[in-house]
Amino acid sequence: QVQLVESGGGLVQAGGSLRLSCAASGRTFSTYVMGWFRQGPGKEREFVAAISRSGGNTVYADSVKGRFTISGDNAKNTIYLQMNSLKPEDTAAYYCAASRRIMPVTLRVEYDYWGQGTQVAVSS
Repeated sequence: QVQLVESGGGLVQAGGSLRLSCAASGRTFSTYVMGWFRQGPGKEREFVAAISRSGGNTVYADSVKGRFTISGDNAKNTIYLQMNSLKPEDTAAYYCAASRRIMPVTLRVEYDYWGQGTQVAVSS
C-alpha cells in the first residue's frame, strides 16, 4: 500500500501563485509515476500533470501548460505542483495520485493510489 498526503492549498487572487506538495509513504518502491488531478464543483475529475520518478519525464494538460510545473524529490518521496498565473477556473480540489505504470499516464483508471485532496480557490 501507498499513502499520499497533499498540502499547500489555499486562497489566492487571480494572477497569483501557489505550490502544492504531495508526500508519499508506505511501499513507494512499487510506483514509478506520480501525477496531479483536479475536480471542481459539479465537474468530473480531470488530469493536470504527471511525472516519472526516474528520468523526470513530464506530461501536462493543455489547460495548464506554460503556467504549472510538476517536479519531484525522490529522496523525500515528494512531488510538487508550482502553479503560476492562476485563474478563477483553476478553482478545484487537487488530488495527488501514484501509478505502477512506467511512463507518465493521463487517465484516472491508470492510477493505483490517491490522496484525500487539497482545496485551491482563486478569486477574481
